Amino acid sequence: MSLKAFVDYLELERNYSQLTIKAYSKDIEAFQKYLKKNHETTTIKTANYSQIRSWIVQLVESKISNRTINRKISALNTYYKFLLKIEQLKTNPLAKHKALKTSKKIQVPFSQTEVAMAIDDLQHENNFKGLRNKLIIELFYSTGIRRIELVNLKIKDINQANKTLKVLGKRNKERYVPLLDSVNKTINQYIEKRQELKNIKDQEYLFLTKRGVKIYETLVYRIINEYFSLASNKVKKSPHILRHSFATHLLNQGADLNAVKELLGHSSLAATQVYTHNSIAQLKEVYLKAHPRSKK
Repeated sequence: MSLKAFVDYLELERNYSQLTIKAYSKDIEAFQKYLKKNHETTTIKTANYSQIRSWIVQLVESKISNRTINRKISALNTYYKFLLKIEQLKTNPLAKHKALKTSKKIQVPFSQTEVAMAIDDLQHENNFKGLRNKLIIELFYSTGIRRIELVNLKIKDINQANKTLKVLGKRNKERYVPLLDSVNKTINQYIEKRQELKNIKDQEYLFLTKRGVKIYETLVYRIINEYFSLASNKVKKSPHILRHSFATHLLNQGADLNAVKELLGHSSLAATQVYTHNSIAQLKEVYLKAHPRSKK
């Protein structure tokens, strides 16, 4: 069974993102290369858990993080489940595998002051690049969208009359998020400058490079890193930290967890609860100050 059939399954039946499909394909190909080099007569379909385990050991010894190794094994496990589904395999050699332990990533959100500095205090030139970059920061912070979701935004996804934005999330799941008046204003300013670009190739997409083509993820990362390097001393400065800040600040202001879940496009509350630790810290502070017996 070719890898292409698996890719088609992930794309058409499971609605996986292109990014995930690409990563899974590379992981499976890497295991195939390992088998070819170390177990010449073995294929993925005939590999046993002992051989898979030896691959895991090799990955660990090469200093790859446990988180990355778990993703690679998850890709392989998904492939085996697919082979079981189409009856190309009778048993899954990874059925009883337990994921490697990983340390929880501590995501430190930007403060409201740092975000305000990046949006309001830093110089955003009144030209295409300056307004595009400002709008990117504002959208991340005001909607909590993911980087790939921002990259794929189209002009038709904006409904300024209803002040909403249509976002195409993971597994092609659509959601609508509200737009602030201030963001609507920046959208209008940016689109006015965007129209001055010559030779726009990707007309339907909202965010473009100065060459008129759809913006790409690494450029978006660089923009956020550049502005927040001036506004913050935090080690990690990325679009995901802005998404984290969006959720944390909403929860700190008393937003309902389920509402934040919907805004973020999470499929379960468990994924959203990772953002609550800072809110709990703030609640503790308020609680200790307010409770009549806290000083006893």
